[in-house]
Amino acid sequence: MAKLRAEQLTTGEPLVRSGGILIESSAEEIFELLASPQRHAEFDGSKTVQRQISGPQRLFLGAKFAMSMRIKIPYRISNTVVAFEPARVIAWRHFGRHIWRYELTPISSTSTWVTESFDGRPSLSQFWLARINAYENNQKAILKSLVKLKEVMEK
Repeated sequence: MAKLRAEQLTTGEPLVRSGGILIESSAEEIFELLASPQRHAEFDGSKTVQRQISGPQRLFLGAKFAMSMRIKIPYRISNTVVAFEPARVIAWRHFGRHIWRYELTPISSTSTWVTESFDGRPSLSQFWLARINAYENNQKAILKSLVKLKEVMEK
């Protein structure tokens, strides 16, 4: 059996990395998972998200939520939801201003094309993103996250 893979998408913008995958689930069901920060670790392909430590159970536009993270050492990240259209778009950013976005495109009532993007254009420090290889690392993590999201949703 072939290994499940997400598709790397070309954005035409070097500071935006993106991937997509078809998930056999409704856009509404997928959105509810994405809007539940306590479940983000379930589909995090970077293996850095540990758990939600503050914020609402369900996100909304302007919601603030903090996550326990780990890259070699534990740390905390506070995020703000900057886009929120139920069953269509959800995005958040932290103090660095770069944005993680999920866009849902219903194909049918039971299948959805999911696009995940990392947008570094609004970042406060391009130097830091380059130094930590954020664009390449996030591209890989996006593809892994999408596969994990598909696995969680299709159980």
